[in-house]
Amino acid sequence: MTLARMDDRGDRLVVVNMNATRRGALSPDLYNAIAQAMQAADTPRIRAVILTSEGGFFCAGGDLNVLIARRDLPEDSRRAKIEDLHDLVRMIRACPVPVIAAVEGGAAGAGASLALACDLIVAAEGAKFTAAYVKAGLVPDGGLTSALARMLPRPLAMEMCLLARPVSAERMAMLGAVNEVVAPGQCDAAANALADALAAGPRTAQGVIRGLVCAAYECRETDQLDAERDAMARASGGPEAAEGIAAFLGKRAPEFGK
Repeated sequence: MTLARMDDRGDRLVVVNMNATRRGALSPDLYNAIAQAMQAADTPRIRAVILTSEGGFFCAGGDLNVLIARRDLPEDSRRAKIEDLHDLVRMIRACPVPVIAAVEGGAAGAGASLALACDLIVAAEGAKFTAAYVKAGLVPDGGLTSALARMLPRPLAMEMCLLARPVSAERMAMLGAVNEVVAPGQCDAAANALADALAAGPRTAQGVIRGLVCAAYECRETDQLDAERDAMARASGGPEAAEGIAAFLGKRAPEFGK
């Protein structure tokens, strides 16, 4: 049985986590579908990637039965398995187009890592973001502590990781970590609306902006100023800027895709 797939919908790629009986737990099929989407996102017609799920829960993270089976592996082998997840997160962070998470039900453990690695997040009312590793005597992986540190106040990140207390989509949105909270069952529609908005914009500029924003969390301000200077110098001489400026001055909608 296939547990994940990638759908090519013309100007966007949609990765569907189909492991509904395990609340969307991680699977080799999901790894492969995400990797396939990240690689295919280089295609010029692709404007966004959406990560979504079937069964009402985005992703419950790692399967504890799999983790139990790994206990007998040497530490280097366990490290290599974790690195597979980290490579997936790196691919999402390096994607040339924006990645949107559509979080129905909740995102737990490494599922939260995947969701928070995305650029835009829509979540259903009542959805929960959970880091319950400590309950199993484990620690976060998948870049979760890094994402939480960027997005949330330190006391709340500690509460999530040390006490395993879930945080609602509503609270995440209030703190700016989720873009939009919608009625249950409407996450896919909201994610596609964001993809529609991105598809109407300048692909090259969006990719550069995405890279600049991601780098800003890790660069010194002086280095970021240099990066913005170089990016702006390139952009201002490009065809997207020519169309965008002409459209603004002509009081019309830009046609970036032509």
